Amino acid sequence: MDLNRVDYVILYVRDLDASVAFYRDVVGLAPKFTDSGYAEFVTEGTKFALFDRAGLPGLIGREVQGMGPWGEVAFMVEDVDAHAERLRAAGARILSGPVDRPWGQRTLHFLDPDGNVVEFAKDLPREGEG
Repeated sequence: MDLNRVDYVILYVRDLDASVAFYRDVVGLAPKFTDSGYAEFVTEGTKFALFDRAGLPGLIGREVQGMGPWGEVAFMVEDVDAHAERLRAAGARILSGPVDRPWGQRTLHFLDPDGNVVEFAKDLPREGEG
């Protein structure tokens, strides 16, 4: 089976401009391009993008109903604590962290303007690793 790579993640958002500003200015991602209700950011490997919910009937044949959260997107970072300080100063709504998790990561969870969960994580050294 050749299903072994995620090509992209797209979050459906209510206000594309506000969400682009959040992911650019608060999360810290560099915008790649915006066109026709779609905005993509510069990321390595898997693409990360936003799509204006108003365009969903033309894309998938229906609107999305109700309130989020609609999902979670996680970004690997070098210093979770430094990002936590920066996010707090920017007024981001922190849900949890920074905290060391039993699965071997230090994580921070916060909300985007649509109620999606955004996670910053760093792998922790495992016993016996330097």
